[in-house]
Amino acid sequence: MRLQDLLQTPEALPVVPEVAARLIATFGQDEVDLAAITADIERDPALAARLLRQANSAFLRLLRPVHSVRDAVMVLGLNRVRALVLAAAVQSRFPAPPGIDLERFWSYSVVAASVARLVCAPRRLDDAVAFTAALLHAVGELVMHQAMPQVMRELPHDRPWYALDRAGAEYQALGYCYAEVGAALCQHWRLPRVLVQAVEQHVDPLHRDVADPLAAVVHMAAWRARVWALGNQRDVLIHTYPDAVGELLALDPDVLVDPGIVETEGLV
Repeated sequence: MRLQDLLQTPEALPVVPEVAARLIATFGQDEVDLAAITADIERDPALAARLLRQANSAFLRLLRPVHSVRDAVMVLGLNRVRALVLAAAVQSRFPAPPGIDLERFWSYSVVAASVARLVCAPRRLDDAVAFTAALLHAVGELVMHQAMPQVMRELPHDRPWYALDRAGAEYQALGYCYAEVGAALCQHWRLPRVLVQAVEQHVDPLHRDVADPLAAVVHMAAWRARVWALGNQRDVLIHTYPDAVGELLALDPDVLVDPGIVETEGLV
């Protein structure tokens, strides 16, 4: 199926939930009414339940359990709540894509988001946007698996959605990959352009006239999360480290090739 044909199917670009749309509108605002946001989320029980489930996941390492939306907003802060609501909104629109273990998918995504925040912190990039972009960078896989399950089943079994060369397998078979599809969904939901671009370009951020630093951050985060999903082995970390992208970001390779960095930084 061609990319344009895929994006024209009803399953590919669903309408953004109303609550998530209002949160999207807060990107870039200096002052946000947290009480109003809390009330909005509480009026959507399914979305609230998904937010609380994600907020209480082991991946966020909270000091205490979160039992209410109000607690989530207070403990997590606007930026993380906004990102998690977006993730919950995606999950509500793609509840059971064939061939995807959603628990594993969101665990992987949260690891990527946390790595992105760690990587961008000393680089004067917006860590909230980096966290959100990395959290959503692979949502195109959900779209593709739900909209064309038979096509996705025919991809090589030795390169699952979390494989290091998954994008290459999709390009070879389809002529496009999950990144373009995910960016189309983000654009359809009117997410900030900088976030859409990071999702779209993260697979090969250096293949541009001017490399987008945020896309490079998401590239590193996705690579690190994939190695984690594959077993977090040190030899894989060393031999697959994206040297050129790391040099662009002036990263110390020893930080991300340490298998323990995920646990040390509280990512799992």
